[in-house]
Amino acid sequence: MGCYDCCMRCLGGVPYCSLVATLLCFSGIALFCGCGHQALTETERIIETYFARNLQDYITLAYIIQYFQYVIYGLASFFFLYCIMLLAEGFYTTSAAKQTFGEFRSTMCGRCLSFSFIALTYVLAVLWLLVFAFSALPVYFFYNMDATCHTIDVLTETPASINQLCVDARQYGNASICFYPRIDWLLPWNAVPGKACGMTLSNVCKTREYHTTYDLYIAAFAGAGITLLALVHCCLHLAVYQVYLKMLRYRGKDERRGYDLYRRMQRDRGTLCSPYPANTFDIT
Repeated sequence: MGCYDCCMRCLGGVPYCSLVATLLCFSGIALFCGCGHQALTETERIIETYFARNLQDYITLAYIIQYFQYVIYGLASFFFLYCIMLLAEGFYTTSAAKQTFGEFRSTMCGRCLSFSFIALTYVLAVLWLLVFAFSALPVYFFYNMDATCHTIDVLTETPASINQLCVDARQYGNASICFYPRIDWLLPWNAVPGKACGMTLSNVCKTREYHTTYDLYIAAFAGAGITLLALVHCCLHLAVYQVYLKMLRYRGKDERRGYDLYRRMQRDRGTLCSPYPANTFDIT
């Protein structure tokens, strides 16, 4: 075997679909976890500086941010292991890996592992869809804040109208449930000042912390979308490949059944004898 044939055989054994899904998942998780962690830190700094000067007003927010940062650490570790499993599963499903490790897919254990991995990927895709939707909330908040600041910049000639334009951070962190009239998740309603109006809000939008936090949340949202795309791509690829292998197994069974029937007919044909006696003539 020449060098070219060896290289082609190695390249033929690379699971390109699984490799693309792994790279997308790695990049998406890295973008989501890294940017999301830093964005939460910058958010706490903005709330502390412009919306709640008393520590007791945003202590709940500080605990929630710390909790989400710990969750981000866990997500990064889990998806690192998952991407390794994804790439290993891709190598096992290639023809070169089957020649190296034997007919792994033909065993019941191999099929159970494959279907379990498909089910795990599907569950992760559904759960990550919720994470993707949740990561859009801070982007929506900063988008509204940026739109309000743009309106203030346009109406700079009428100060009376400017002071009526405000962003109240308290309304984004409160919920009402039938058992509890008011739940202050982020900021309580008595937080001082709790909102920014007019030129104060415009000055907030011009700070480096604001632009950095906004960009970080957009990057985290994009990372969540890339991860969701990788999970959907992986789930579809594994499902389609399992259907393809199932078709190959059925085709192989049909071919073996036809070959066995052909051999049986050949063997029976060799043992068949005519019930009539052979006519022999003496040629003199």
